[in-house]
Amino acid sequence: MSGAVQAGYAPPTRPDQPAPGRRGLRWLVAAAAAWAVLLAGLTWWSVRHDPPTVKEQRSLGQAIPVVDGAVGRLVAAVDGEAWELTPAQLRRGCRVTPLADGATLTRGLDVLVAVGSERALLERVAQRLPADWWAGVGAASGGPRLRADAGEFVAVDGRVVADGRVRLSAATGCRPVDPAYAEPRPAPAVAPELGAALRALGRSGPPPAEVVVAPCPAGGTARTVSAAAGGKPVSLAPLRPLGVAVVDRPETYAYRAGPVAVLADATGDQLRLAASTGCAG
Repeated sequence: MSGAVQAGYAPPTRPDQPAPGRRGLRWLVAAAAAWAVLLAGLTWWSVRHDPPTVKEQRSLGQAIPVVDGAVGRLVAAVDGEAWELTPAQLRRGCRVTPLADGATLTRGLDVLVAVGSERALLERVAQRLPADWWAGVGAASGGPRLRADAGEFVAVDGRVVADGRVRLSAATGCRPVDPAYAEPRPAPAVAPELGAALRALGRSGPPPAEVVVAPCPAGGTARTVSAAAGGKPVSLAPLRPLGVAVVDRPETYAYRAGPVAVLADATGDQLRLAASTGCAG
């Protein structure tokens, strides 16, 4: 057979000689794998060593003053209503990045109003919030909804959680948790109005109280002192002489005694009493 190679004919590869295409494919796969490992390593190092470069990466501790200030603004916006600050809720387990856990902090207050006037309250609050928060009330699947932006990626929300009960809140969104972060624990406080309510209801006391505070926009501190006051049944009628009624329902009664809003809630297994002092001026 002639040793000349015919046009259009590729000579066969010897068994000991790898095909050129296979060698290039192996190099491509190896390079892609090395690049993936390098990217994963750089991401791991960046998450643990690089300082925040965008606001979303600011830590939970850095966002707390914004949340606290937003709650103070909400308290000032519900002046004259029957309200109480609710304990902060810290939820861990969200993901800041695929390699870093985070947490979300939510603070807020509950406001009692006449059934049917929930939207009117939300609209009043929206009008009283700072203009640069862009607060507004719209329709949602669960009823009217207030939304606003307190800045630094802190979201303000208002919604109806039950007939005659509106919940206003400020939340951080998922953020890295500071290593030294500790939930704030306000000093114990005494609310004489709680003692007066307990005596009117014939309950012994005072029971252990929980304190929640928020800074007022113009200075000072808003405060709620609350306590469980024993089981039901109970009539809330003896509270009527203690102040000006704001909400009067069979299982929920709220009144104002001077600057203090007092709430009695018998909708759960335990009677709850709360006395709240808001932001003057």
